[in-house]
Amino acid sequence: MWDWREQVVLVTGGSGFFGRHLVAALRERGAGAVIIPRSRQYDLRHEAAHATLYRDHPDITLVIHLAAVAGGIGANRAQPGVFYYDNILMSSYALESARRAGVAKFVGIGTICSYPKWTKVPFREEDLWLGYPEETNAPYGLAKKMLLVQSQAYRAQYGYNAIHLMPTNLYGPGDNFDLQTSHAIAAFIRRMSEARDRGDGCITLWGDGSPTRDYVYVADAAEAVLLAAERYDSAEPVNIGSGQEISMRDLAETVAALAGYTGRIEWDVSRPNGQPRRCLDVSRAQRAFRFRASTPFAKGLRATVDWYEREYTPLLALAAEG
Repeated sequence: MWDWREQVVLVTGGSGFFGRHLVAALRERGAGAVIIPRSRQYDLRHEAAHATLYRDHPDITLVIHLAAVAGGIGANRAQPGVFYYDNILMSSYALESARRAGVAKFVGIGTICSYPKWTKVPFREEDLWLGYPEETNAPYGLAKKMLLVQSQAYRAQYGYNAIHLMPTNLYGPGDNFDLQTSHAIAAFIRRMSEARDRGDGCITLWGDGSPTRDYVYVADAAEAVLLAAERYDSAEPVNIGSGQEISMRDLAETVAALAGYTGRIEWDVSRPNGQPRRCLDVSRAQRAFRFRASTPFAKGLRATVDWYEREYTPLLALAAEG
């Protein structure tokens, strides 16, 4: 029987968007202790930092590896080398160090970007190796995919309990609204809110609006990770998503309505679309550890817009004044 009170949980990336929600969920579960390494003290791209981390915290029983260098299409195109190198180093050292330290379980967080560009919808875990990822985020997707390979190799050779989860696009309160690195929902919210406040009559977005995405509310994704930590023990990767898709065009129109932006939305077809379609088969997560996303998209999107207006807009105003 799993008892969270007995767990000392290391959450790499615990201070990030997903990490903050996951840490809150761990504390609600009653986890015995939650360790959140900060990069200024432990640079997880270096093996020595992991060794120091385990010397400082020798009683860790569970690792949830969230730490990643991630971003939208623009950020992936601008820094493909960084997205590959930093992610593969952090993941490789994280898993090897946990194994060496005798940590009982390792939960690796992968990405939907690991799937082939032309994967048939809905994405099934069995299709993961049928082709090359979409070009703009292939370095990131392949680096995270190697964590799955490493997990399976360690399970085969050492009998190590490492599992691999692949969340789709996350969204929710506290998202990253930096336009240089944000994903679509956060970027749309900020750009449309600012265009509304300026009175702009038109806003231009990347691509042609046709690609689709499967979005999962961040609190639901956190619940999925905890359920998998409690109940899942297998070499097979698991999709984490809602199982529903929405086009970028429909998403933009929905965000515009919620943000109160009434101007035109135009599309710059000279810019990349990214992967043509994304929608997950989520049946394995339902069977294996009884996870089903429960937050309706309209409700989650409303909460995200409200958080942006209430929490983030005042920060922008203070920065402008300073």
